[in-house]
Amino acid sequence: MTIDSATLQLLLDTLARFVKERLRPLESQVGKDDRIPDHIINEMKELGLFGLTIPEAYGGLGLNMSEEVAVARVFGHTSPAFRSTFGTNVGIGSQSLVIDGTEEQKQHYLPKMATGEIIGSFCLTEPESGSDAASVKTTAIKQAGHYILNGTKRFITNAPTADLFTVFARTNAEEKGSRGVSAFLVDRNLPGIQLSSPYRKMGQQGAPVCDVIFDNVSVPEDKLVGGKENVGFATAMKVLDKGRLHISAISVGIAERLIEDATRYAVERRQFGQAIADFQLIQAMLADSQTDAYAAACMVDETARRRDTGENVAVLAASCKLFATEMVGRVADRAVQIFGGAGYVEDDGIERFYRDVRLFRIYEGTSQIQQTVIAKDLIKRYR
Repeated sequence: MTIDSATLQLLLDTLARFVKERLRPLESQVGKDDRIPDHIINEMKELGLFGLTIPEAYGGLGLNMSEEVAVARVFGHTSPAFRSTFGTNVGIGSQSLVIDGTEEQKQHYLPKMATGEIIGSFCLTEPESGSDAASVKTTAIKQAGHYILNGTKRFITNAPTADLFTVFARTNAEEKGSRGVSAFLVDRNLPGIQLSSPYRKMGQQGAPVCDVIFDNVSVPEDKLVGGKENVGFATAMKVLDKGRLHISAISVGIAERLIEDATRYAVERRQFGQAIADFQLIQAMLADSQTDAYAAACMVDETARRRDTGENVAVLAASCKLFATEMVGRVADRAVQIFGGAGYVEDDGIERFYRDVRLFRIYEGTSQIQQTVIAKDLIKRYR
């Protein structure tokens, strides 16, 4: 569905105030404590953030792609860990179910995901299966109305707090590659599920990540996503196409935040008797950053619009993910340079963003995977 422009603007204004007044003052604390305070999570639930993209029929707001990227861009103006708190429910943790789930599965899970009562998590990556996502080794063997899952999933966002895992496992050992992989809805409380200790990460403190180990976990047959075997990889790719646009929009928002901070600092900081903003080499860095951010914003908005019309935007989404995540890395680097020594220490938070944004070029498909997707499409069209 599409909400009217006035309602969307009201939502964006409300969230912008929430980001400015409630989240930004906590950035340093969250970075040090490596956790989001419970009262902030509760406020996010009250704002409906966990159900942004879940259809209205199941208690969510039902935002389309254009509306979703607009919200994501607003949340880019603070530490990405805040967005990650509800991000899996908005994206990869719920969308397998929204896109390909049965009606019974949707009715059972989505209303509680929309309120944040259930936190979803997406289990695709494995110790030996990252960029080569089709090579999953986790197995799901059918036995008497159940599937027995065995395997390990690695670097799973929000796994320490998740109530529901969307797990991709091989149901047909004879099929190699993407064929033979199925998707399952796995409740956290099932016997045989173990979690590793959360990882200590380079950045994005407050967004917990750990491994999930499945040891003879018995999953009822009706938890097979869509009730169909061997189409799980196609489901995963649909979800990741959407997620790549979301991450691109977050990258734009963070770039805007960094440009604002860097410009304010350049105007206030004085050297050689004048504001450093008056030096052309500083101006060049600000101009390049602004141009980069604007180009990425245009790409994201246009691709989201085209997806909402029903167009297949897999390659365009890859282009957005490649450009926007590389772009925000450049902007963060320039921001550190403009701040100088102040950008290298904790006080202004610039070094934290520098570390945080590095992940965007890795997860939900590395920059190199996006390049491969784009190049293969070009070659296919012109060969």
